[in-house]
Amino acid sequence: MKIATVPRLLCLGLGLIAVNTVAAPQPAPKLVLQITVDGLRGDLLERYKHNFGDKGFRYLMDEGVYFTNAHYQHGNTETIVGHVSLATGAPPSVHGMVGNVWYDRQKERLVYNVEDGDYAMLTQGAGVNQSTEIDPTQKTAKLDGRSPVPILSTTFSDELAVASNGQSKIYSVSVKDRGAISLAGHSGKAFWFSKAQSEFVTSNYYYEDYPAWVTEWNAQGYPARYSKQKWDLSLERDKYTLQEGPQEQKVDLAGFKRTFPHPYGPSSFQYFSTMLTLSPAGDELTADFASALLEQEKLGQGNFTDYLAVSFSSNDYVIHMFGPSSLEAEDNLIRLDQTLATFLGNVEKQVGLDNTLIVLSADHGVPEAAPTVNALGYNTAKYFNKDTIISEQLVSRLNKEFGLGEDAIRLYSQPYIYLNHEVIKKKGVSLEAVQRAVAEEVEKVKGIEHAVTSTDIMQNTLPDSRVMQLVKNNHHPQRSGDIYLVFTPRTYINDMDGLTIASTHGSPWRYDTHVPVIFAGNGVEANKVTREVTPYDIAPTLSNALGITLPSGATGKVLEEVSAAN
Repeated sequence: MKIATVPRLLCLGLGLIAVNTVAAPQPAPKLVLQITVDGLRGDLLERYKHNFGDKGFRYLMDEGVYFTNAHYQHGNTETIVGHVSLATGAPPSVHGMVGNVWYDRQKERLVYNVEDGDYAMLTQGAGVNQSTEIDPTQKTAKLDGRSPVPILSTTFSDELAVASNGQSKIYSVSVKDRGAISLAGHSGKAFWFSKAQSEFVTSNYYYEDYPAWVTEWNAQGYPARYSKQKWDLSLERDKYTLQEGPQEQKVDLAGFKRTFPHPYGPSSFQYFSTMLTLSPAGDELTADFASALLEQEKLGQGNFTDYLAVSFSSNDYVIHMFGPSSLEAEDNLIRLDQTLATFLGNVEKQVGLDNTLIVLSADHGVPEAAPTVNALGYNTAKYFNKDTIISEQLVSRLNKEFGLGEDAIRLYSQPYIYLNHEVIKKKGVSLEAVQRAVAEEVEKVKGIEHAVTSTDIMQNTLPDSRVMQLVKNNHHPQRSGDIYLVFTPRTYINDMDGLTIASTHGSPWRYDTHVPVIFAGNGVEANKVTREVTPYDIAPTLSNALGITLPSGATGKVLEEVSAAN
């Protein structure tokens, strides 16, 4: 039987039709723009969206792929931990940044996460001013030098540098040194704001001398423009989402006041630069510097994809001082929305938003201030006194069972108790047994939910629960302590080096792990996704979009809603 055939020309025609109906691949972005809003809990954008304009947060939320249910998978939700997790796509058990500070057993002292004595600041006196610095983690640093050397995994930006053989331009900017250094990775350039000098600075890890445009920008004295100005409400008071709640938890730092308006004082005031970082001014300065960098370094103009990370820090500081449900927190985000719109406008002008792959997320969430929650009837929310961790009962048990004194406990540094291994070894007693005894006694303290030993973590004998998995993911054998403390929900230490603050983060509870993740630009189609994802997925997704190798320790997955567009 003769089989009917389709004429060859018709086959070719059908083939051409088929080829022509396949969508052309999205060109590689000219720029990857990674925006991080420090402390932006996942629900806050939705809470305050009605007071945003159309070209800032709403542009990203409405035009991008918006993952509303993103959660970190590590326990110590602090700034450096989240930023490096964003950069590497991995938990601290891999990248090594287990906290803003940790005890270094070789140096026998607490170390700050990005301090590095091998690399000095380019600006003399640009390190931490111990007399005015309110960030206790930065005050921990004994050295002014800074570098990314302590980060133990490659970052997305590192892999981009390798893929382009160094031809991609890679930059990162933040008020916080740790916010900038983490995302620049080992191969990029980082700039951060020195409160001591009131200008943007860097270290000689990155440059031998400042680029001329940085010197010129600093010479303009932009921070001084806020001299004798004040931070006041942007809208009429009745336009804000929430009524003003309790005021007693708010901080009046050096006359900055608990309520609006908040005066910056004169530029000669010793806390002037600090006041700027506790307000929208910090983000405005960051965006202005980043815009200058975008233009002067001609990002997005070459043959290879460039990278710019901008981490906005003011939201975190404002929430520490005033709480996430304060008028200050909402007004700061309203002002950041305006700042972001202007900055994205500059990106559109220079590169084009369609040529830019944008991702926005946060390094951690935040809890509500305890008085705010208590006023609603949740009476177990409380501030925790860290002096109660090492109790008389604990010291008595160590003496009775092991013949040890209080010197067997070296220190507590969020979230770890570090034991004195030398003292314990000299007594000839089991470190594991001492760990368990300390954990058992500490768990009896009101306000502590779990005390987890490093032995149980390393022997994988923890209960199969979400919180225990997050604690495990936070453990690095060379940097983590002997006992990991988890406070009960809505309980936290609010003593920041003697300053009593409204709210702080660092727990494995959902309010601290929940952040937004939004991709936009470069062919990404609008979509709102509610399934649970993790910010660890960002670096692998960016790598996949560019067709480059994932960061060395990445555990996150490629987000299919974004990869489909690239």
